[in-house]
Parts: sequence; structure tokens; C-alpha cells
Amino acid sequence: MKTKTEYLSCRFPLSIYPASRRLLTKRVFSVKIPVLNKNLVFLLMLLFCFSLHGMTQSKIKATTTASVFNVRAYGAKGDGVHLDSPAVNTAIEAASKAGGGTVFFPSGTYSSGSIRLKSNIALYLDQGAIIEAIQDTTAYDKAEPNEWGDKFKYQDFGHSHWHNSLIWGEDLKNVSILGPGLIYGKGLTRFLRQDNLPNSLGNKSISLKNCHNVILRDFSLLHGGHFGILATGVDNLTIDNLKIDTNRDGMDIDCCRNVRVSNCFVNSPWDDGICLKSSFGLGYARATENVTITSCWVSGGLEEGTMLEGTYKPIGPGYRANFTGRIKMGTESNGGGFKNVTISNCTFESCQGLALEAVDGALLEDVTITNITMRNIISAPIFLRLGSRMRGPEGVPVGKLRRVIISNIVAYDTKPNYCSIISGIPGFDIEDVQLSNIQIYCTGGGTKEMAAIEPPERENAYPEPGMFGSTPAYGFYVRHVDGIEFNNVQVSYDGEEARPSFSLNDVKNVGFLHVKAKRTEGVPEFVLHNVLNFRTHFTSAVSDTVIVKTDKSAL
Repeated sequence: MKTKTEYLSCRFPLSIYPASRRLLTKRVFSVKIPVLNKNLVFLLMLLFCFSLHGMTQSKIKATTTASVFNVRAYGAKGDGVHLDSPAVNTAIEAASKAGGGTVFFPSGTYSSGSIRLKSNIALYLDQGAIIEAIQDTTAYDKAEPNEWGDKFKYQDFGHSHWHNSLIWGEDLKNVSILGPGLIYGKGLTRFLRQDNLPNSLGNKSISLKNCHNVILRDFSLLHGGHFGILATGVDNLTIDNLKIDTNRDGMDIDCCRNVRVSNCFVNSPWDDGICLKSSFGLGYARATENVTITSCWVSGGLEEGTMLEGTYKPIGPGYRANFTGRIKMGTESNGGGFKNVTISNCTFESCQGLALEAVDGALLEDVTITNITMRNIISAPIFLRLGSRMRGPEGVPVGKLRRVIISNIVAYDTKPNYCSIISGIPGFDIEDVQLSNIQIYCTGGGTKEMAAIEPPERENAYPEPGMFGSTPAYGFYVRHVDGIEFNNVQVSYDGEEARPSFSLNDVKNVGFLHVKAKRTEGVPEFVLHNVLNFRTHFTSAVSDTVIVKTDKSAL
């Protein structure tokens, strides 16, 4: 007689933690076995499952920690006294040899000289972590040779060298600097070079050359040196949610492609906030193109450090600064130039205005700028300049500035000396510019003497709104332009103003539609010199007018 075999079914939950540690899943281990001794089998199965669970957790733990390299495990102290950059570089080397990973900075102050990035590496600065640049000429890598930048041949010294930086990388891919910590360039110099030192101090916080797939996100940067961020020849570059409070340029994006800058706050009283450039630092002409800058705030009007500390202290008497702080393209602009750029949803405060400059042979074309608000602007709210400084290789022709759309701009409390300026040079016109939905409110105060000024050409000068001196209009001064349209543009002022709203010189194919301008009795709205194909439609003070050609007119 056959005996009935009994079976025991066992079900044990097995928790699995993936290496990412973002998900927690539970799997059920199930088994059905013939029972000879129920108690013994149950005990064996229980031991087996606990053993399997322990082996799995051990393996997962190793996988998780293998990709994270804590700098303290490599000798970094984080006490603000000990030089930690050698330990940091050791951690980066270890991560690189392992195929990549995250170099982790826990809370602490890491005194540092040059930190050398590697491919497939992320630096992560935890909350409370500070990388602090020391003031020691022996702690930084030397500026590497560059024949194109020797003695400011084609561009500034700072645009010709990358290794003399706090954090630098060259010819890398898949690099990130992340986290809510702080990079403090305390010991960096803000000057171009220091030839009297045996080995110059670092002069950039972060510099990257010829890199691919780069992310800079979430950290703060204080007192960044000559450049807070210098990216040259970097493709697929994301800069997001940074807070930069610095003593020269906030970020310079030079000869880069596929760039996204978003959600950044930049206070840079002495120089530009967010600046696109196209230098010859790589030894060949390369355009900065396919760029989006959006949802950013720039200022030049706060004492350095007060934005980060939250006091927002305005620059007062005795605090020497340029109030620059703007978004700009140029001045480095030889060869490649700027193509396919959009700037949107940004705010300017206590700084200079927008600047688009091509003066070294660059093409500056296909640019759209929209939804910008400005307050307390110390120079031209809008500045477009095509010039012929021509700092670059011989034989490069004068560049072009064309196909630019600027719309939805409000500028309040702009200073009276410099109106918005759109100026080419004799024989080389700016082309195809559209300006729409713009309101500019000037503080006023222009005199009859200012209205009579004929600004100098200064074809080969460094491009800045102040290069022309005071302007003969309070709204827009337009010279050497072919194809420009003003649509729904309003300009106004407080107090007295003896200058016209618009002054045009050597301009072709210009239209004013739905333009409103405040003016003093007896002062014309338009002053025209050598203008072809001028027309107005529904303007505030002038009936619909078409002028085919005029040498000199006032309307």
C-alpha cells in the first residue's frame, strides 16, 4: 500500500535594494518539497533564505559604494587648514580607474589648489561642503603654453589658458559638478596675469576645454576670480540653478555648441554676468552656437557676497565697481561668431543692458531675445555693435551682424547719457533687425548740446556703449543699418529732455509702426541724416510718412 507523500510549501519575502537605492522591491521566494521531517526542513529552508538574503545584500552594498568615492577616505580633512587638493585628486584618480563614479565631498571646508577632473566623473558637494581656493602660488598648475594667446595676441590671457584654475579639465567627456555646496575662490586672482610671481595664482574657479557632455548644477560660487566658469570648446553643456556672486565674469561660454543656461542668479559688479564669446584660444575659429539662456537674473549692483548671504546690500559710496553684470555676446568675436541663440525670461537689475557685439570678424546671426525686464540700467538698454577691432589672424574680413529679433522688453530707470545704440561702421551695415513690444523709461535730462552731438565712429575701438560718449537721442541711436523695424515701441522719460526720441544716420529700409514717444514741445521725434526708404505708420507725433531719400530731416 502506497503511502501519501506530504509536501511543505515555503514562502519567504526577499527584499532587493538596487544599486541606485531609489527603488525597493520585494520578491517572494517559494518552494514546495516532500516532507520527511517537517521541523528539520523548515529550519533548513529558513537558514537557506537568510543566507541568500545576506549574500544579496552584501553584493548590493558593494555595488552601491563602489561608485561613490568619499574624499575623506583618501585623506581629505575638510578642516579649512589642511591642503586637501592632493587627496581630492587621488580620489578622482581612483574613480577614473574604476571606470567612473561620484567623488563625494561631505560637509566641511576643503582648502585646495588645482583639482584635475577626469572623464566619467561627478564631483558632488553636499550641503555644507566648501571647496576653498588657497592663496599659494605653488598649489596651482601652471598656465599651459598657447601660441595663440601669447602676449594677448588674439585674446586675453585668461581666454588662452585653462590649467591655472581651481578646478579644470581638458579633452574630457561625461563630467559633472553637482550639489548644494559652495565653491569659494578665496585665493584666486581677478587679474589677467601676475608676471612678478614665480608661478601665477589660479585665476579661474572652473575651466573646461574641449569637453563633451558637461553638467554644472545646483552649487553656489563665491569670489570666482577672473572667470567663475570658463567653458571653451565644450559641447552639450548644461548650466542650471547656479548662484554666482563674484569679482569678475560670472560665466564665459566660448566656442561652445549645444548649450543650455537656466535658472541662474549672477551678481558680478566688476564684469559681465553671463557672456558668450568666440575667441581664437583653441587655435582655430569656432562658433558659439545652438545656445539657450532662460530664466536667469543678472546684476552688477550688489556688494560681492551679499546675494549669497541674502542681505542684497546695494553698492554704496566708496565701493568701486563697474556695475556691469549683464548678458552679452562678445567682445572676443573672431572667426566663428554666434549663431542660433535664444535668450528669454531673464531679469536685469542695476547693471548694463543687453550687448551683442561682433568686432573681430565674427558672424553674429539668427538671434532671438524675448521677455526681458530691466531696472536701473546704467548704460544702453540695448547695444548692437558691428566693428572692426580685428584682433585675430590676418586676412579675416569684417564680420556681419544680422537677423536679430528683440521683443517684449521693459527697461525702467535707464540713465540719460546712453540711449539704446544700434551701430555698424561705414561700409558695413547691421542687417535685418526687428524690435517689438518694447518700453523704455529714461530718467531724462538730455540737453540741446547733447542733441547736437555727432558721435565718433571709432571703428577699431573696444566695444562698449560709452565708446561714443553721450548720445544725441534719449530713445534709440541708429547708424549704419540696413533693414530695421520698430513695432509697438514706447520710449519715455522723467523731467526735462531736449533730445529727440530717435536719431538715425546712414540707415536704409527703416519702419516705425505703432511707436509712441514722449517729447518736449519744439523737439522733434525723429532726426534723420542720410536715410533711405523711411516710413512711419500710427506713430504718436508724426502722421503716416514715407521718405524715399533724405540727407537731413527732422520730424
